[in-house]
Amino acid sequence: MDSRSSKENTENYSSTDTPTRVCVKICGITSVEAAQTVANSGADSIGLVFYEKSPRNVSIEQAAKIYASLPPFITCVGLFMDPTPEFVETVLDNVGLDLLQFHGSETPEFCQSFPRPYIKAIGMDSVTTEDDFKKLADKYITAKGFLVDSHAIGKAGGTGETFNWNRIPQNYTKPIILAGGLNLNNIADAIQACNIYGVDLSSGVESQPGIKDKQKITLLMKEVQRVHCKH
Repeated sequence: MDSRSSKENTENYSSTDTPTRVCVKICGITSVEAAQTVANSGADSIGLVFYEKSPRNVSIEQAAKIYASLPPFITCVGLFMDPTPEFVETVLDNVGLDLLQFHGSETPEFCQSFPRPYIKAIGMDSVTTEDDFKKLADKYITAKGFLVDSHAIGKAGGTGETFNWNRIPQNYTKPIILAGGLNLNNIADAIQACNIYGVDLSSGVESQPGIKDKQKITLLMKEVQRVHCKH
């Protein structure tokens, strides 16, 4: 893990520790140009999708080129959906990922078996109460945080659909990243309504699936800054 690796200790994290500005991840990066746009916009991290059924899937070779183009302090996250351990290991051998993001039905034992920290996605379509969320999340005690999305449990995200944000726990003990249908029109509402650590966008900053829109990313980051300047 290099200088872009996150050193954050989340063991004693509480919702009152929410950063001054929410962390922003732009997921589904497929080109060096898009990665540079994200880095120059002021966003914190990029996401590379290693899932063949996704329109944002990248080859290991392309992912390595994207990673090599990143400036310091931009975190690189690898998204997987029920991969084999051999595939994850091959990706790690070739791409310097800082963080792993598991979106499928991976067990806690599987997620923690690799030499990188990880976050676990939780599909909120099947979560109706805070207790439901806690029961799911508590199984992944070694996770650095949780990404909440609009998909059902064990299904892929990237649907471009939102969910009822009232179901997001307000006082969970680990960082929560909000995903699902976020875009320039609702990012301010999301930040103000939810006590979250970060936001994760993909389709909301695209001109078409897999193609990021420079103007949308730039305006999105300006809106994030505007919201926090008001506080």
